[in-house]
Amino acid sequence: MSVKGKVFKYGNDVDTDVIIPARHLTSADPKHLASHCMEDIDADFVKNVKEGDIIVAGSNFGCGSSREHAPIAIKASGITLVIADSFARIFYRNAINVGLPIMECPEAAFAINQGDEVEADFDTGVITDLTTGERFKAKPFPEFIKRIIDAGGLISYTKMKSEA
Repeated sequence: MSVKGKVFKYGNDVDTDVIIPARHLTSADPKHLASHCMEDIDADFVKNVKEGDIIVAGSNFGCGSSREHAPIAIKASGITLVIADSFARIFYRNAINVGLPIMECPEAAFAINQGDEVEADFDTGVITDLTTGERFKAKPFPEFIKRIIDAGGLISYTKMKSEA
């Protein structure tokens, strides 16, 4: 499976309070969360993001609280992949649990720019910056993580397994 989209680029230590500010946690509805995604770091994000777009960031993406609302907000906004130098471990797990693909690739995180068009292949781990032609190699998803993401998250995956 692969995705292709326009890049929204952010720096290091993007925390969950920036991804979805606590003042908007009055609802767990993904559409509500998406309508406030990234607003404290990028006021125009919700106006400009389109289905299929990609976030690229520096190190420690998703640090801060352990709330699962952050990857839900990102996924519901239309983002199909987050590429970062590194992720906070709890965000990494929460992202997989809600079916939001993420890839760690320091070289890509550094080289890819805001507005570039990027394609990423989850099976091979190859990330291609279609704007510059540069290619990067991230570690591909293990099979069990691919199955969770393909199912739309851990809850959907568990339901499918229990019905089989």
